[in-house]
Amino acid sequence: MKQKTDFLIIGSGIVGMALASELLASMPSLSIILIDKEDDVALHASGRNSGVLHAGFYYAADSLKARFTREGNQAMRTFCRENNLPVNACGKVVVATREEEVEGLLELEKRGHHNSVAVSLVDEVELAEIEPNARTVHRALYSPSTASIDPTQVCLCLRDLLRRQGVVFHFQQAYRRRKGDNAIETSSGLVIEFGSLINAAGLYADRIAKEFGHGLQYRILPFKGIYLAYSGSTPPLRTNVYPVPDLRNPFLGVHFTLTCDGRVKIGPTAIPALWRENYHGLEGFKLDEFLEIIVQEVRLFRADAFGFRALALEEVKKIRRRYLIASAARLVKRLEPDWFRHWTRPGIRAQLLDMEKMKLVQDFVIEADHNSVHILNAVSPAFTCAFPFAAWVIRKYVLGGRDDD
Repeated sequence: MKQKTDFLIIGSGIVGMALASELLASMPSLSIILIDKEDDVALHASGRNSGVLHAGFYYAADSLKARFTREGNQAMRTFCRENNLPVNACGKVVVATREEEVEGLLELEKRGHHNSVAVSLVDEVELAEIEPNARTVHRALYSPSTASIDPTQVCLCLRDLLRRQGVVFHFQQAYRRRKGDNAIETSSGLVIEFGSLINAAGLYADRIAKEFGHGLQYRILPFKGIYLAYSGSTPPLRTNVYPVPDLRNPFLGVHFTLTCDGRVKIGPTAIPALWRENYHGLEGFKLDEFLEIIVQEVRLFRADAFGFRALALEEVKKIRRRYLIASAARLVKRLEPDWFRHWTRPGIRAQLLDMEKMKLVQDFVIEADHNSVHILNAVSPAFTCAFPFAAWVIRKYVLGGRDDD
């Protein structure tokens, strides 16, 4: 069986669907097919993330993340408002747990100002007015534009909008192999001929890219993130509370997240996963992935590349509920362990590893040729950035615009 389309998009997460939306906005008469190996959209990272709309103050000024986070925050709020989806405009505070972390707050404030993000340093009295339960040393950073949404609701809404505009979704159709320059075959034997292909396959984007001659120096190194959910009746916080992160790696540390419906959770972990969809037990186990990832993790552990040894040992400890709670307790004045008893559904971060430099890639990575575009690294805050990021990808790699358009 064969089908033809102008554009074929692999992956129905938020990035894949945002790219389809932008293609239609630029060229309304296009035909677009979007394939996914799952039963529906957003069953991996896009539907399993924290739901936080980031403000954009974490990222170096010359990064793509800095470029798109502030604009993406506003674009996602607008999308939610126009489609009657909930937004919790709860804000965020970043607190210091010891004296030496105050310098990190100053760096975050500096980055925020460079990125035109509304942030301000507050003292302990001002912090108590924003979040009475938060604790800091001398100063904290306040971000009023951080918010929370329901990522699954957003993705389901976008799916329905795209369908009404003529986008064809083929579910349970995994990419199997390339067939010539302008066709691929799916797991069911369906052959799709395309004018252009966009690879937004998340955890498997690197493998697909390699069949097109791209991403040769990269591998996906998956990390498992789990939260503990608050089980009481009165939430202990009214805003997100985060620690000062180690800016040498892409993880933000254990924190308190306020969801769009007002629930509180603590986490996430960043446990090195053993295969790409290592969610529960042996579910999704693939021997080739296990062997490939174990080899990479052993190499990183032995070389202690980017501090992987300490990172891995620390994250594995967070599997213990009390240890994770203790990590979060440093950020607040009062926390009872019995408040947090239930683990949430785990997510897997499709983190890109640069094999040549032996470093985790911090920024988005895209490679392309005359008829294919490969989104190799689209990790947090990719959900926040999705709409302006997709617009930039289409301008730069499909329409041939300048990088500064």
